[in-house]
Amino acid sequence: MHTENDLETTLLGPVLPDRACGDCTMCCTILTVDTPDFQKPAGVGCTHLTAHGCSIHAVRPPICRTWFCAWRRIAAMPEQARPDRSGILVSLDFVREPRNCFEGVSIMVRLLPGSEAIENGIAQAILDSLCDRFVPVWFSDGAKKMLMHPDNDVATFVLSGGAAPAHLRAEVAAWRERYSVFATKG
Repeated sequence: MHTENDLETTLLGPVLPDRACGDCTMCCTILTVDTPDFQKPAGVGCTHLTAHGCSIHAVRPPICRTWFCAWRRIAAMPEQARPDRSGILVSLDFVREPRNCFEGVSIMVRLLPGSEAIENGIAQAILDSLCDRFVPVWFSDGAKKMLMHPDNDVATFVLSGGAAPAHLRAEVAAWRERYSVFATKG
């Protein structure tokens, strides 16, 4: 867990002192938690979650003390992107058996059930604030997930191993270098 927290800080930045969870408890319902101290399936509210928040907040498990969504870490994300206000939960995602090099460690943008974030434009504002770094960004509406960053042309060349055209060569090479550790063997 310590390694993941360090990686979260490296990729997303430190927790911002001027952003607080407040009444937001989206992570307590939406996310899968699978640590030695605590387990919870995705889409199921934590057994400790009440109408007033966490019933064991003072003694909550270490994962709950140290995990923060991307809104708490990325200053470029709009203020209105707090998950309970935007209908979108953004976090670093770790996939144990990635299907491709962009899934191993990435930013996952999850559209929450009933959200109007696409219609009201907050989804685009959130994606715009995330897609400027060398971290893959996925968007999920709950039924499917789509790679949003890098763009399709770059991703195709990274995954195929093919020679990129001159205008994409440096970007493709940078993605390959950074994410080759997650390349699937086959």
